[in-house]
Amino acid sequence: MNSITTLGALKASGYQPKSVKAELRANLIEKLKKRETIFEGVLGFEDTVLPDIERAVLSRHNILLLGLRGQAKTRIARLLVKLLDEYIPVVGGSELNDDPLNPISRYAKDLIAEMGDATPVEWLHRDERYVEKLATPDVSVADLIGDVDPIKAATLKMAYSDERVIHFGLVPRAHRSIFVINELPDLQARIQVSLFNILQEGDIQIRGFKLRLPLDIQFLFTANPEDYTNRGSIITPLKDRIESQILTHYPKTIDIARSITKQEAKLTAEQRAKVEVPDLLEVLLEQVAFEARDSEFVDSKSGVSARLTISGYENLVSTAERRLLINRENKTIARLTDFWGVVPAITGKVELVYEGEQEGPYLVAINLMGKAFKKLFLDHFPDPDKLRKGRDRDPYGVIRAWFSGGHAVNLLNDMSDKEFRAALEGVAGLRKFVEATLPQLSGDEVYTYMELVLHGLAEFQVVSKDMVESKLTFRDTLADMLSSEDLFDEEDN
Repeated sequence: MNSITTLGALKASGYQPKSVKAELRANLIEKLKKRETIFEGVLGFEDTVLPDIERAVLSRHNILLLGLRGQAKTRIARLLVKLLDEYIPVVGGSELNDDPLNPISRYAKDLIAEMGDATPVEWLHRDERYVEKLATPDVSVADLIGDVDPIKAATLKMAYSDERVIHFGLVPRAHRSIFVINELPDLQARIQVSLFNILQEGDIQIRGFKLRLPLDIQFLFTANPEDYTNRGSIITPLKDRIESQILTHYPKTIDIARSITKQEAKLTAEQRAKVEVPDLLEVLLEQVAFEARDSEFVDSKSGVSARLTISGYENLVSTAERRLLINRENKTIARLTDFWGVVPAITGKVELVYEGEQEGPYLVAINLMGKAFKKLFLDHFPDPDKLRKGRDRDPYGVIRAWFSGGHAVNLLNDMSDKEFRAALEGVAGLRKFVEATLPQLSGDEVYTYMELVLHGLAEFQVVSKDMVESKLTFRDTLADMLSSEDLFDEEDN
């Protein structure tokens, strides 16, 4: 079909004009019948958001996606392009993507009147039929709709009353396309008003021109919930004109969150080959995000984006890679200790409430990781607080006794794999306890869980945990308290 180059040939081919919403609907119907994947790479929305979007497309609705940051709203909008026909015919040279059989612009109408069936026809690929605009307070009506262009008027020697002096904005140029406005509440109210006619009547008005352009556009808007941003809101009349409003959400399970993180993390082939990330650490990273979304220190109205775990995963791998390079090793396994390298990804991705600001972003990040350590520890090992004294055998007894004897274990951020394993093996009873509790573990997995036991016991204050520069020290809680008192005594003297 796209070999056709003139209006006459297009007519002879039997081509029939079709609206963009009808086009989306027809292609969606075909994909649903064939059970094809429509929104490739969008995970966790299969039973919630995506069916709502499909229903909206079948209903030929304009769509508003409401959700917190990092919930794949823009990705979904861009994937809608896959539901468009691969190519459509347009009048050659038209800036409004005029349909040759149904032109709307003065330029296209004049050209067809002059050239008839010889009018040139060009073919527009679906990737060129997507227009996206980030709403900002400085966006004007002229940006979106258009305005009189005095330079064009002077160059063509036309009066301002001639519609050919109009410079069209983004919306008219998106004729027969998908038009997306991200963060709709950030548009000033008077700018939102300018969209009324387009949504309701499908036409526009520019500077009082008696001009009717029956635009054919699939609109999709994205926004955070109105109670989050104090920068503005979606005015009620505009919201009323958007037929389908769909709520997005964060991943509901750790497994879905893990899949999203691994899919989106940008790692080099070298990193993937040399750094192994145990399943436990992937779960731990996602648990940090889940804890952040429930934390009293984090603004729940702002949300915690999936970008936290994506950046965190990249940082975790890079922390292990740096250690590998320093120690001149060929391969390594990420450790819980490497999570100190994830802290910058956490502090940069959470918006704190007043109490969180008082704590400081670093301490909030440490607090979130501590809660995640505790949750994972309890998923695999007995709760030290629930052991009944004198009635239950203490499975941690040998480990407690070792620390009580004045021993300590130091885990340096950059220590080699050999030194790391030797340090864990040096804790009496630790390996035996892990292997007895989780007999299914094999090989290097044991060391990951041995390290988890130390972090978990620290969260239950069975042992103390101190982070000083690049060294993490686990020691007996009482001994740590006494050493602190000695330090204060020395300072007093």
